[in-house]
Amino acid sequence: MQAKHQVQISQSQQAQVARLLLQANLAYGESNSNGLSHIQRLKARQECRGYLNEALALEPEHAGGLGLLGRVEMDDGQLEKAHTLFNASLNHQPGQVQQYRNLGYWALKTERPALAEQYFLQALECDRQSAAAFCGVAHSKRLQGQFDVAYLHYRKLLETGAEWDSVYSGMLACAQHLEVSKADSALARDAIALLQRDGLPHQELGRFVGAIIYQQYDLDNPDAQIFLDAASEDELLILALQKTLMPNPAVEELVTMLRRAIIAEVAQTVELRDELQRLTLAIAQYADRTGYALAAEDDEERLVSAINDSIQAQFALGEEQDGLIGSLMISAMYGALFHQPFAVQLGQWNLVDWPLALQSVLAASYYDRAEDEAIKQNFDEKAEELCLEKTDVPQAWPSWSRLAYRTESSLKTLMATELGLDTDNLPATLRIMVCGAQSGQRAMELAGYLDDVEVIAVDESLANIAKATRMANEMGMDNIVFWPWSIAQRFVADGHQVHWIEVGRLPSPAMNTLSLAALINQATGSGAVVHMHTAIAEQTAGDKQIRKLVSEHKLQPTRQTLRQLRRMVLANRNDAAWQELTADADFYSLGGCRDRWFRPQDTAQLKELMAMASNEVEWKLVKARDVDGHSLATAPVQKQIQAEALGSEVQSLMGQNLSVYFLKRR
Repeated sequence: MQAKHQVQISQSQQAQVARLLLQANLAYGESNSNGLSHIQRLKARQECRGYLNEALALEPEHAGGLGLLGRVEMDDGQLEKAHTLFNASLNHQPGQVQQYRNLGYWALKTERPALAEQYFLQALECDRQSAAAFCGVAHSKRLQGQFDVAYLHYRKLLETGAEWDSVYSGMLACAQHLEVSKADSALARDAIALLQRDGLPHQELGRFVGAIIYQQYDLDNPDAQIFLDAASEDELLILALQKTLMPNPAVEELVTMLRRAIIAEVAQTVELRDELQRLTLAIAQYADRTGYALAAEDDEERLVSAINDSIQAQFALGEEQDGLIGSLMISAMYGALFHQPFAVQLGQWNLVDWPLALQSVLAASYYDRAEDEAIKQNFDEKAEELCLEKTDVPQAWPSWSRLAYRTESSLKTLMATELGLDTDNLPATLRIMVCGAQSGQRAMELAGYLDDVEVIAVDESLANIAKATRMANEMGMDNIVFWPWSIAQRFVADGHQVHWIEVGRLPSPAMNTLSLAALINQATGSGAVVHMHTAIAEQTAGDKQIRKLVSEHKLQPTRQTLRQLRRMVLANRNDAAWQELTADADFYSLGGCRDRWFRPQDTAQLKELMAMASNEVEWKLVKARDVDGHSLATAPVQKQIQAEALGSEVQSLMGQNLSVYFLKRR
């Protein structure tokens, strides 16, 4: 009787353990749900931990329970505890696919992708059908720099129906590193799938997509035949024009040639065929993204001028909206509608009053620009633009439209797990300052996925500030502001401090009253982190030659001057002196060219920053990464920084593309 009673208790314990583990798994699923806020997910993780503690109190050697607790510890940043639990689980029940996968992700977290690959392959040995393990192999290959192999793994996952966010973002990351040497219909299909997928930063696909289009249209062949009707049905070309900027001179020539063919046909037939309208709209979006860098022949300029005069006359005669649409589409391929004399009449309609297909072009060409101008009026710096021609007013650059997707987290968690810092004494909400061009995209990504921050984005470009403010408003972000340097300086002078500073593009020599190092020193207190890069872009031989021309001839950054400088470079693009410049995406936008040649980064600002950070009494280097994102030993990097501060050019970090994180000691 006694033995029977013990068996009954054991069975009841097993049932209780099973119930608790079921509840733990449900809670863990919630803790990784994208649909919940970070706070809700943390709460679910705590619930999961509670259920697991109860279950393991009843059955301490339950393999599944130990493994799931390891996942919870790993999510909490306790990597050593997680590793111990995964191995304990395997000791009690060898051959578990889940635990090998867990160990794989643990190895990725500890920046050991080769070891991660071994664990994921062991998981596949246990279960050849495990898509999660196969995806882990793809991630491991990518992080080892084997981008072509990883890319094919991601493609295979999509073919088998694993359409996960991580697969698409991994494929996009690999695509940026691929060399496309021949026309490939499979690559074209991949590119279309990536461009059609919401939630990806499509602007980062420009080089990849441009290379595919270059091969498809045989653009290295001077005798290649380009057919307007075929191009108007090319889904990849149209998506690329709508969503990217392709840094390729031959692709730029293709776009200008297609635009010329469209306007030539319109001049002959006095009509824009329905079949050409989608391509026309896509070219208009692309031209706007370049800041209207695309060259036009004199006869095109005359035709467009006549079309603009015609639109003005149509408005004067009270023409219906439908009668204006074709002419507006042609006009928008050559210049912003906001700059035209008839712009004020366009304001009688709201954006949503126009046909849906036309709305994205009209937004970029007129409505967004009008809103950006209204935002600029709030800043004293707007006075500098009042004497400029409308077409010479700087345009926002870089051209970004989508934010990179990141799972919601908290800055305190990242400081603890990534940098190993103690965050116990930090306030509930941390303040981040993001400095320099590209601050808009980077700042909005930080404000979007970190739930415990308020973000101040500081930029020299008023156009960047206006565009980012508008986009943040559209996305309903209320934890971010965009300021020029003058306001940031006043903010810091008033005694306000920040907990994290990101340094992007450095201020130009025009900001001669600003010392970035002094501002950072004043804005930070004990425990603050400064993240910066040791390389300065825009230092090609071509850039230096053009800046010399600008200085010698006292050139001004007008649209006409920028176009002439670009035309000179493109005419000589096969010369070695210009090839590095024409390979850079900045060159394909007037905004990018204006920044590089008329407002270059001030190298003295970076030298001053590095000298400040070299003071080991005040600052401590807590992390350094190379260009591929791999962590480096901090001691040698710190030694180089100190040597450089003492004037040793041999040890210079300038030009080495490192990402460095400094902690303020006091």
